[in-house]
Amino acid sequence: MKPDHAALAQGELVERYPLIRKATAGLAAGLSAEDCALQSMPDASPVKWHLAHTTWFFETFLLARFARGYREFHPAFRYLYNSYYNAVGEQFPRAQRGMISRPSLEDVRHFRAHVDAAMAALLGGATMSDEALGLVELGVQHEQQHQELMLTDLKHLLSLNPLAPAYREGAPQPAAPAALAWQAHAGGATWIGHDGAGFAFDNELPRHRVLLEPFELASRPATNAEYLAFVEDGGYRRPEHWLSEGWAIARAQGWEAPLYWSKRDGAWMEFTLHGAQPLDPHAPVAHISHFEADAFARWASARLPTEFELEAAGGAPADVWQWTSSSYGPYPGYRPAAGAVGEYNGKFMSNQYVLRGGSSATPPGHLRPSYRNFFPSGARWQVSGVRLARDAG
Repeated sequence: MKPDHAALAQGELVERYPLIRKATAGLAAGLSAEDCALQSMPDASPVKWHLAHTTWFFETFLLARFARGYREFHPAFRYLYNSYYNAVGEQFPRAQRGMISRPSLEDVRHFRAHVDAAMAALLGGATMSDEALGLVELGVQHEQQHQELMLTDLKHLLSLNPLAPAYREGAPQPAAPAALAWQAHAGGATWIGHDGAGFAFDNELPRHRVLLEPFELASRPATNAEYLAFVEDGGYRRPEHWLSEGWAIARAQGWEAPLYWSKRDGAWMEFTLHGAQPLDPHAPVAHISHFEADAFARWASARLPTEFELEAAGGAPADVWQWTSSSYGPYPGYRPAAGAVGEYNGKFMSNQYVLRGGSSATPPGHLRPSYRNFFPSGARWQVSGVRLARDAG
């Protein structure tokens, strides 16, 4: 008798769904209602909004369609916590999410409990369709993305507090990285994109071949010490290293070093989730924009890798997201999913650059070599760094 693959997938989600949801709630444990309500900039969202939006996803795309007799928690939540799905309806303005003082944090937690109970009944009931199971899997992966955003958004928020409060106590002990080595790759025709084993977002498909010229790739991301040499060599005052738009933004916004770096009594400090700490020279440099990464690479007589070079080399170390020189666009033959979830990735394929690898804020097990992250060139608040590449020879 052949195994029922839908039943097996559903059984696995019965186990995994509550674990992912519990992990999200755990990230907010110990935070005050004020911590969870504030929004530090338009690109960031309050922790309370993340808690509600990830729940909205399951209520909107799963329970409203597939759970017979499901009772919507609150009709206003469909508007308040819709991020950008135009096919679902209007959205509350993104830049004003910090103004949603009501519902309270307690109300949002009740919303999560309400949806989790209904999801448990749905997953524990009759075998679900492939479409429904695919949406549950997408929702779980989506929630893991928001777990990372909760940390990076909260870090930006806490960095603006003059008390420099710590989200977590006990900073990790610095560890010296391996010496940088240049790894040679022969290039040639190589397969790019998800190989079909396990989950992938639609922007990782279809799998296709690309032709790579021979190249060399740094064995690890650049460290704070290596980037500090660029800073102290006047890297932020030398326009010859910069793209024109990046130079203009750096001047207009007063960039002198990566986000969260500051000097105190002549010593460099860095704001972290553990509060303000002495700059760790061994840690990978983080919170730099695509423009800064590109300028550093030019200063170092190197370049940014393409996303295909990183994937062909087996992916990237998961400590900081690594900027690439690849514009975020569709693969040949790309088709977004049908319906509102088709807005998940495809409509952002403009004016963004691809990052690869993952970071210290990425949930364990969430990444794979074909994973594609993307942000605008000037974004600095994500845990984004740089791994150098150069042409062979």
